[in-house]
Amino acid sequence: MGVVADAWGWLTTGANWQGESGVWHRLGEHLWFSGVSLVLACLIALPVAFRLGHVGRGGALAVNVSNVGRAVPTLAVLVLLTLTPLGRYGAVPTVVALVLFAVPPLLTNAYLGMREVDRSVVEAARGMGMSGGQLFRTVELPLALPLVLTGLRLAAVQVIATATLAAMAGEGGLGRIITAGFHTYDTAQVFAGALLVGALALLVEGALVAASRMLAANGPNGRRRTS
Repeated sequence: MGVVADAWGWLTTGANWQGESGVWHRLGEHLWFSGVSLVLACLIALPVAFRLGHVGRGGALAVNVSNVGRAVPTLAVLVLLTLTPLGRYGAVPTVVALVLFAVPPLLTNAYLGMREVDRSVVEAARGMGMSGGQLFRTVELPLALPLVLTGLRLAAVQVIATATLAAMAGEGGLGRIITAGFHTYDTAQVFAGALLVGALALLVEGALVAASRMLAANGPNGRRRTS
C-alpha cells in the first residue's frame, strides 16, 4: 500500500498539475493525440467497411489485411516512422502509428455489423424500391450501429492506452509523466501516471458505453420495444 499512498500523495499535490509538465497540460496533449488519431482512423476505416459490407465483396480480404497491423508492435512502428522523413514533422509519426493501430477494430466491427444485418430485411427494403443509398441510411447502418460503436469503443480505449508511447518519441501526453518518473527514479510518479492513463481509458469507455445504450434505446429496435 506504500506505493499507492505515495502515488495518491503525488496526485493530490497541486504543483504537479500546473505548468507545461503538469497533469493538465499533459492530459490535453494526450487527448489531442488520441482524438486526432481516432478521427483519422474513422475517416479511413468506416467508409471502406460500410462500402464493402454494403456490396458484400472483398470484406474478408480487407479485414485480414487490416488485422496484420495488430501483429506489429506499435512501438516498433513508431520508432521506424520517427527515423523516416516523417520524423521531421513533430507529432506526425505518433499520429500515424496510432491510426494504424486503431483501424483494425473499427474496420472489422463495422464490416461485421453490416454483414450481420438480416438479409430478409434488406431484401424486403429492396423490394419496396429503396435505392442503395436509402437502404444503407435507413436499414443497414441503424442495424449495424451497435457493432460499429463497439469497434469505436475498442479503438478509443486502445489508442488512449497506446498514446503513452508518444513519450518515447519525445512527444507529450501522459506518458511523459511516466518517463519522467523513470528518469528520476520516482516510483510514485510512475504509478500516478499509470493511474491517470487507466482512469482516462475507463472514463472514455464508460462514456461510449453510455452513448451506445442511449442510441440503442432510441434506435429502431428500442422504439419497436417501446411501442
